[in-house]
Amino acid sequence: MGKVRKKVLPLLRFAVPAVIIVGILFFFMTSLSNLNSGRREEERAQLERSICRAVVACYAAEGKYPANLDYIRRHYGVQIDDRRYNVFYNNFANNLMPDIEVIENKK
Repeated sequence: MGKVRKKVLPLLRFAVPAVIIVGILFFFMTSLSNLNSGRREEERAQLERSICRAVVACYAAEGKYPANLDYIRRHYGVQIDDRRYNVFYNNFANNLMPDIEVIENKK
C-alpha cells in the first residue's frame, strides 16, 4: 500500500494543476469565441442600421427611396464589404420603405 501511495501522490501533484490549467484555458477560449461572435453580430447589425439611415436620408432629401443599393453607395457613402456580407435590398415602390436584410457570409 505504501509503494502505491508513493507512486500515485506525485502523479496527483502534477495532474491536479494540469486539469485546473486546462479548465481555465477552455473557459478562456470559450469566452473569447463568444465575444468574437457577439462582435460580428454587432458589426452586421451596425451595417444594416447604416443602410437604413442612408435610405431614410435619401427619402428626406429627394422625396423617394433609392431604387437600388448602388445608389446608396454612390450618393450616401455607405461602404459594404461584399466578400463578408450579402445585402438584400428589395424596393417595392418609391414611396415605401424598402426591405433591407444584411447576412454575413460563412467562411
